[in-house]
Amino acid sequence: MNVDGLSLAPLVNELNAALAGGRVDKVFQPDPYSLLLWVRQPGENLRLHISANPQRPKILIAASAPENPAAAPNFCMLLRKHLEDGRIGSIEQHSLDRIININIDVRGDRGIIITKRLIIEIMGKNSNIILSQDNIIIDAIRRVGYQLSRHRQVLPGKEYVYPPGQDKINILAVGPDLFAKQVLAAADLPLSKAIIAAGIGLGPLTANEIVWRAGFSPEIRSGTLDVSDIDALAEAVASIAVPLNNSLIVPSVVEGQGRPLAIAAFVPEHLGQHSLHSFSTMSEAVAFFDSFNGRPSLPEKEVLVKLVAAELAKLTRKQGVLTEELKQAENADTFRIYGDILMVNLYHIPAGSHEQVLQDIYSEQPDSQVIISLDPALTPLENAQQYYAKYNKAKRSAEHLANQLVECGQEIAYLESVAVALEHADLNAEVTEIKQELITAGYMKAADKRRLPAAQSSPLSVKTTDGFAIIIGKNNRQNDVVTFKQAQSEDLWLHAKDIPGSHVIIRRDNKEITEQAIVEAALLAAHFSKGRQSANVPVDYTRRRYVRKPSGAKPGFVIYDHQSTIYVTPDKATIAAILTPE
Repeated sequence: MNVDGLSLAPLVNELNAALAGGRVDKVFQPDPYSLLLWVRQPGENLRLHISANPQRPKILIAASAPENPAAAPNFCMLLRKHLEDGRIGSIEQHSLDRIININIDVRGDRGIIITKRLIIEIMGKNSNIILSQDNIIIDAIRRVGYQLSRHRQVLPGKEYVYPPGQDKINILAVGPDLFAKQVLAAADLPLSKAIIAAGIGLGPLTANEIVWRAGFSPEIRSGTLDVSDIDALAEAVASIAVPLNNSLIVPSVVEGQGRPLAIAAFVPEHLGQHSLHSFSTMSEAVAFFDSFNGRPSLPEKEVLVKLVAAELAKLTRKQGVLTEELKQAENADTFRIYGDILMVNLYHIPAGSHEQVLQDIYSEQPDSQVIISLDPALTPLENAQQYYAKYNKAKRSAEHLANQLVECGQEIAYLESVAVALEHADLNAEVTEIKQELITAGYMKAADKRRLPAAQSSPLSVKTTDGFAIIIGKNNRQNDVVTFKQAQSEDLWLHAKDIPGSHVIIRRDNKEITEQAIVEAALLAAHFSKGRQSANVPVDYTRRRYVRKPSGAKPGFVIYDHQSTIYVTPDKATIAAILTPE
């Protein structure tokens, strides 16, 4: 949320109007940087989502809740102890800075009301969430010690001190003329930087907008302006400050080349060449801006993706080596033929020969000859016996290599199924299940036994356009669950043919399954497979009763028969319509 303090002010007003007086019902910590406060108001429950992520700090009332870990982190447990069942007294912005104070009244000993403050600093890489009482820090989501900052430590027991830079001018509290004079009185800087240096809560977006509205060049320096330019600068400042002071805001997000460029409580006219999106509230604008970032990254998922990719690369190299060795071993008959030819010609081969040209007794051509290499230190008989020994060894090796090659191929197929599952894993619980599967399979060391297990994830459930229920396994554990625990024998089972992917079940529910349902389920099976980017993906389907799991098979592996095959091409729009019905 790249919003400066000026545009943060209307957002804080919205949050205060919506949440003040509400009771903090629950506190969650979805990830190391974020908090989710469930606030109970008469007739509704609201979710206040706060994040101090250095790349994407934000605060907004969220429409949906992010996934929560099975075990609450320490900071979350601390907040539950101090804030749950407290009532939000007010939400206010400190000056015009990117600092928000949430004052929460809780009942202390002997029924005395105590006010505790949750301080949210939305400051890029320095963002933080701090709990304090009577201006003394209880704890913070990111502790800042002396090693990180010599000037401002954020540690339990220390006094909370606002970040430096609080002596600047608040353009909502002073006249535009006074602010313009202050800008011109500052050191000679590019005008936009002089505006930022003079005003608190003003970021590059607002500064560039003021320069543009004043009619100045973006490269102009404040030292080149004179008294006659004060009016133009003051008028530009007033065009932004006066509407905000009168609550006449226009929440806006500017989009360019498929990504958000700016968010503000006014229309950034200097970015008029890009797409403008307007909203009724700043919360809606923040939610839209944040939607471009997609789902938050899952660090553990990235580790597993690299691990699986490395194992697959290693197995692919091994497969190549085994294939080459098998080709050589399959030439074992040549050694036997050479041995037979030598035995026929034992008395015609001079001792100490390096090679001998002899008639090929196995050739259909009567005059066909072969050149056979010999060890001059051995007799002709011993050379023949050596070729027989090579034949026997190569024959045994071919059988062993063939078995190894089959095992290698199975292992590659298994890891490719894990890679597909990781691609579709959006929740921490799903990633944790895949990690546990890799540990069980021996690809990773056992996890720390002291850690609490994560809650198991649930298979995906959707409906076809004609009302049939579909369940989809997004990893190997879920695949086994949907096929062998949730599906009935007459339900329809689908899977992308000969490629890793999800098990998809169409619930029959005593109805005849329609062609439309089969097509849509096949599209989902293709989408949740390795062939999701391909055209004409073959998808097999059969009754669930014809699907079996071999004894000792890896998770997610099955065999089946009585199948039919349908060819589909996954389409993003169609898939999205099925997965997110109206």
